[in-house]
Amino acid sequence: MTDTRRRVKLYALNADRQWDDRGTGHVSSSYVDRLKGISLLVRAESDGSLLLESKIQPDTAYQKQQDTLIVWSEGDNFDLALSFQEKLGCDEIWEKICHVQGKDPSVEITQDIVEESEDERFDDMPDSAPPIELPPCEFNRLEQISDLISNCLTTPMKKEKLAAAIESDGYIRKLVNVFHMCEDLESTERLYHLYDIFKNIFLLNKNALFETMFSDDLIFDVVGCLEYDPSSPTPKRHREYLKKQAKFREAIPIKNAELLAKIHQTFRVQYIQDVVLPTPSVFEENLLSTLSSFIFFNKVEIVSLVQEDEKFLTELFSMLTDLNILTTKRRDLVLFLKEFCNYSQNLQPPGKETFYKTLSSLGILPALEITLATDDQKTKTASIDILTYIVEYSPSVVREFTLQRATNTDVDHILLNIIVDQMICDSDPELGGAVQLMGVLRILLDPENMLASVNKSEKTDFLNFFYKHSVQILISPLLENTENDTPQKEDYHNVQLLGLILELLSFCVEHHTYHIKNCILNRDLLRRILVLMKSTHKFLVLCALRFMRKLIALKDEFYNRYIIKGNLFAPVVDAFIRNQGRYNLLDSAIIEMFEFIKLEDIKTLCSHVVENYGRRLDDICYVQTFKALKLRYDQHQDKLKERNSLDGVPSILRNSRYRRDQRQMEEEEEMWFNEDDDFDDGSSVLNSSTDPPECMSDNFEYSKKLDSHLESIGVLEKKSMLESNLESIGSKAADKRVLYSATQQANAIEANGPSKQANNNSTSQKAIQAQQPIINNNATAATPTPSTEAPTVNAQAIGDGKVSLFKRVWGLVDYEGGDSDEDEETTDAGGGGGGGGGEESTSKRPRLS
Repeated sequence: MTDTRRRVKLYALNADRQWDDRGTGHVSSSYVDRLKGISLLVRAESDGSLLLESKIQPDTAYQKQQDTLIVWSEGDNFDLALSFQEKLGCDEIWEKICHVQGKDPSVEITQDIVEESEDERFDDMPDSAPPIELPPCEFNRLEQISDLISNCLTTPMKKEKLAAAIESDGYIRKLVNVFHMCEDLESTERLYHLYDIFKNIFLLNKNALFETMFSDDLIFDVVGCLEYDPSSPTPKRHREYLKKQAKFREAIPIKNAELLAKIHQTFRVQYIQDVVLPTPSVFEENLLSTLSSFIFFNKVEIVSLVQEDEKFLTELFSMLTDLNILTTKRRDLVLFLKEFCNYSQNLQPPGKETFYKTLSSLGILPALEITLATDDQKTKTASIDILTYIVEYSPSVVREFTLQRATNTDVDHILLNIIVDQMICDSDPELGGAVQLMGVLRILLDPENMLASVNKSEKTDFLNFFYKHSVQILISPLLENTENDTPQKEDYHNVQLLGLILELLSFCVEHHTYHIKNCILNRDLLRRILVLMKSTHKFLVLCALRFMRKLIALKDEFYNRYIIKGNLFAPVVDAFIRNQGRYNLLDSAIIEMFEFIKLEDIKTLCSHVVENYGRRLDDICYVQTFKALKLRYDQHQDKLKERNSLDGVPSILRNSRYRRDQRQMEEEEEMWFNEDDDFDDGSSVLNSSTDPPECMSDNFEYSKKLDSHLESIGVLEKKSMLESNLESIGSKAADKRVLYSATQQANAIEANGPSKQANNNSTSQKAIQAQQPIINNNATAATPTPSTEAPTVNAQAIGDGKVSLFKRVWGLVDYEGGDSDEDEETTDAGGGGGGGGGEESTSKRPRLS
């Protein structure tokens, strides 16, 4: 087993000046051929992989901090740190580094940091620069001392020399003694000098000095020196706050003296950084990086010490879930737990995972079910903070816990429903807790972070539970406030809550599918939401409008039909008219919604808006949206009329611009005549066992009309020739009635579509034309016009037996289609159009008018 003295954590400073945990391992120092020198090696304790391989450079400045930290820089912006488990291991590696660099191991920094220009470097070489001599620490020399320290802050070299002088002379303790004299004599001017001295000592950014100043016997005196700010007319009272007001409450007695000392020290240092020290300027914001690192490592150590004390945590959670515990005691426990979770934010992902697994195993979520529902506001607020930390790190933990509890717990006491209930019952006038809980619900309901690979049913199960047991609690304030088609409560607290609910529902519309759809349609939710368009609070009106806009953005015909059937544009148009064209957000939002309908060409909504609200919107001239919407509607109507105009022309006679080659048609006819299987296997167009006699008589009636049409364009003769060919080969299809019946079926298929041919008698021709799209077997075909072009039919949509016969009948029309006379003349000149073969046409082919 590897010696624990060499066990370390490797940290790297990121761009945000925060330490990233690079892993835990064991450090050693050895010669590396590739680097040609003694190097520090850190191998991961989990798999032995190499976490760090860093050559000990002779000119790199290594710093030893807090007896267990070694910090150094590799490059301009890459700082590294080794945090040792034991002080002995840190001392061993430090001695090795000092040996390589030829330094005395008693120092805490091996090199002077030089960041000046080249000229300054030569002027202030370490060997030639004399050490700084500090004046005697006396009552009358404070101004001289203050000036000296201020002048030494100008260059890094002088800062290093000054810090070494202050540390070696024990100067901080001497200054504290002078401070006591000045305060006893009430010498305000000298106290101002002491304030400047200690403020500048902080800017030296040296960990050794911080450890001295933050020791238990000196920290309050240092804070006292910083109370006498020259810019403040009266001294601050930081010591009084730290000693009397800021009392540490032990929710459970802490028996670990080291842990207790770290907690006190960290709180006081954090207070100094956040409150006592002046706000750093832009040029000083990085000068206190060592102070931030000091606090960071203290917090990491506190979390580690608490986690290691299993007895302490077990007792804490046992008391927290005790229903008979005093309210004040529970409050202290929750506040301690909140600080514990807050400190854990300094942990890196592996440490965080261990931390939250520990909390889950101890029962943090059952405890939150109790503390969230408490009447004590401080306890509730702290519980919301703890829940937020957990959900932001791992929402799946909360979802899994909710589903487990659903099987054996009353629905009202399940954590998810408690969250929803506390959100809508928040008594805070500004709804601070409700806003935070809404964010928690949003994370829990987000499908993007639901781990399908771990639990494939997590998304389905959790959303099913929410929409079955929780959504009615969420929307209850909305339904209550929109009774009688008018907003019932218009006070700020209620409308703010309704705005949060609408924001969450809009998120659900955007990210959920059939769950929220069923909720909206079954509860007529959009109608109730649009009642809020009458509210006097414009932000709530916009929330309701935003919800409708989310529905329209989906372009879902279920939602579109629901909006049309309920006439749900009426509240929007009413609000738009009431706004009277004011140039505000409401006006822009409504116009944008109609602009979206126009641009996306949502035909059903476009027609509904124009037909029902066109007259009311005709007067809106400062934007072109509604005129363009009306124009789009007219274009739709024209297309419908064009389709209807083609209704009276038999589909067999409709011109096709994209006819195939005439010779190809003849070859297919030949193949068709040779294929007797089409009729022999029972797949004939007309089956005597299935077609009633009435159909035959209808087919004869239709054949007369067909003859007249064919005769008028001079192709009846070709039809007769085809019939004689059929008779000559003895086919069952030679019966003229079969040919006419097949033709009629082909027309029905072309006009109505395959899905409509079975019941085309029960549906009006106009309705069929409006509903069935024109199928074109050429993807690049232009839009047909009623006079020259007819829609083509995809022959693959028709049954096998009907396809061949339909092609044969269509081939009776022997001409090449074109859009204009110029097309026909060009075709004639080119040798017969589709006929090919170089033969010239002797006469102009007939054209359907």
